Amino acid sequence: MTKAYRSNLTWEQWELIADLFPKEKPGGRPRKLGLFVVVNAILYVLCEGCTWRGLPGDFPSWSTVYGYFWRWGQDGTWLKIHDQLYQWVRVDALREPSPSEAAVDSQSVETATMISIDVGYDAGKKIHGRKRHLSVDILGLVLRVLVTAASVPERQGGKKVLHQVHLMGNKVKRLNTVWMDGGYRGEDFMCWVMDTFRWIVEIVLRPLEKKGFVLLPKRWVVERTFGWLNWCRRLSKDYEKLPETSETFIYIAMIRIMIRRLA
Repeated sequence: MTKAYRSNLTWEQWELIADLFPKEKPGGRPRKLGLFVVVNAILYVLCEGCTWRGLPGDFPSWSTVYGYFWRWGQDGTWLKIHDQLYQWVRVDALREPSPSEAAVDSQSVETATMISIDVGYDAGKKIHGRKRHLSVDILGLVLRVLVTAASVPERQGGKKVLHQVHLMGNKVKRLNTVWMDGGYRGEDFMCWVMDTFRWIVEIVLRPLEKKGFVLLPKRWVVERTFGWLNWCRRLSKDYEKLPETSETFIYIAMIRIMIRRLA
């Protein structure tokens, strides 16, 4: 038993996803550790922003928790759980399981000082670090995320993240329109999306005559999702050695959000 940390799942929330995790391998050593406490330990690292070695003593050892986190990232467990919850949340919101519209945007974040892999400089935002290319539906739920060096242009990252969305297959079979900002503007890019995926790109530009904050139609849902991620301290910067680990933490953050909506 562990303390009641704010990041913990309730038993009702855990029951929604318990059967989606891998079962024990037949013939192997019996699993002595309950996965409920392992998942809560991973959520603690995500929400509180501590290091793996900084896990409180009432959780299992950090090496065991990290081992599960890493294996579930490698075998696609986190992504499977995310996609299943995504469809459940859409149905619960009285929507079709497959979205018809999506929005794409990017966010540049600083990296921790010890990070050197896939790190670059975003001259526009004046940030040295990495860039999160996010694709969401109109509810703000993440479809796919791609983390690159901050120096990667929006259109180049947009192509890669849209390709990942396309690989979702029947889960996005109704998708026909993608909303983007002026950073993705360009006839070559828009024609490439249309020719490759048969999706229409709609560019939403900021009105030149308005100053300060402006709520842009359709595109604001991406900004709201970036705001949701800020509730997780581990995502306030990019502390991960590999960009793939950053992507995994974003999917886990969305898993937590979607579970809380369902239970």
